[in-house]
Amino acid sequence: MTLAIHQFERQPNHDVRAVEAFVAQHSFPIIEGRTGTFVFRGKADDVRLRHFVFGLPSDLPMTRIGRSDLWYVVLDVPARSRFEYKFEIVRGGKGTWVRDPHNSRQAHDPFGSNSVCHGEGYQLPDWVEHDSDAREGQLHEMLITDTPWNEPRNLTVYTPARFRQTRRYPLLVVHDGGDYLKFARMKVVLDNLIHRLEVAPMVVAFTHPRSRMSEYPDQAQHQAFIVEHLLPFMEERYPLYGTPAQRCLMGASFGGVASLSTAWHYPGVFGKLLLQSGSFAFTDIGQHTRGPAFDRVVEFVNAFREAPGRPCDRAYLSCGTYESLIYENRSMVPFLQGIGLDVRFEEARDGHNWENWRDRLQSALSWLFPGPLWMVYE
Repeated sequence: MTLAIHQFERQPNHDVRAVEAFVAQHSFPIIEGRTGTFVFRGKADDVRLRHFVFGLPSDLPMTRIGRSDLWYVVLDVPARSRFEYKFEIVRGGKGTWVRDPHNSRQAHDPFGSNSVCHGEGYQLPDWVEHDSDAREGQLHEMLITDTPWNEPRNLTVYTPARFRQTRRYPLLVVHDGGDYLKFARMKVVLDNLIHRLEVAPMVVAFTHPRSRMSEYPDQAQHQAFIVEHLLPFMEERYPLYGTPAQRCLMGASFGGVASLSTAWHYPGVFGKLLLQSGSFAFTDIGQHTRGPAFDRVVEFVNAFREAPGRPCDRAYLSCGTYESLIYENRSMVPFLQGIGLDVRFEEARDGHNWENWRDRLQSALSWLFPGPLWMVYE
C-alpha cells in the first residue's frame, strides 16, 4: 500500500474529521512509483475495483479501514500507464458501478464514461488540446445515396485549413468516423498536426456504420461501399491524388478488421492502412473462444493468413499491452513484414479504448503522411 494509507491506518481513530482531512490532502488514485492505491469513501456492504487491464483480475475486493467509511485496494501501475476503471458498490446484495468521485479525470465512449488512472510519467499529448494558433479545418455533412444496401449513408468530410480546389490532397477514410471525432478528438488532432507541419494537409472521410458488428467482419457489401461508392463519390467532389500511395484506410477494433479485409479484397486501391487494436482473432487449430461475434472475423483472418496477397504497401499498427488482443496484433507484425509490407508497430501501456487510439494518432499519421517538418518529400 502507499505510505499515505499506511499512516492513516495507524491513526488511533478514523472518525469523520480524520477521513475528511485525509481525502482533502490527497489526489486519487494515489500514485507512488509503480504502486497505485484506489480509494472509495461511502457506506457499503462491499466495494470492488473494476478495471480494464487484461492480465490482472478485473474484479478486486477493496478493504475497509477500521469502522470508517474509507475503502482501499492497491494495484501495480507501471510507469507511463493509462487505464480506465470504475468502483462497484454493493449495498443490500445489489451492485452498482460508479466512477471514482474523487478523480476528475474521465474518458468517454459509446457506452458511457469511466474514471482514468495515469501512471507515473504518463503525459496527455498537448496536440490533443485545442490550439488557438492552429487554423481550423472544416467538417462537411454529406449523404451518399447510392450504396450496396440500397439505403443512403451519412458521411462527414474534413477539409484542412487553407483548402484549395487548385491543389491535390491525400485521402484518409476512417471507419467509425463519428466515434473518432467525438471520443478521440480527431478534428482537433488533425488541425494541430497539420498546423505544426507534422502531417500533410489531407481530406478525411469519416464513415458512419449502421450496424458495425455485421458490416465490419468481412462483409462484401461494406467493402464494395468503400471502394465502389465512397471512393468515386470523394474523387468527384474533391481534388485528390489518384494513386494508391496517397490513400489510407483506417479503423480500430472491428474497424481494423474492416480496413484490412477491404484492402485484401480490393488490392491496389489503398496503399496504406492504419490499424488500431485490430480484432485479428485467428486459430491455428481447434475453435476460438471469443464468442459468436468473432466467428466471421476468425474465418476472415484465417483465410487472409492462408493467402495474404499484398493488401497494401505500408501499414501502421498499434495496440495496448493491457488488451486481450495484444497477442494477435503482435503476431500480425512479422506476418505483414513477411509478405513485403513496410510496417510500423507501436505498443502502449493502455487498454482497448478511444483515448489509447487518440494518443497514437501523431506517430501514425506523421509516419503515413509526413508533413514538411520531417523533411520528407514524396
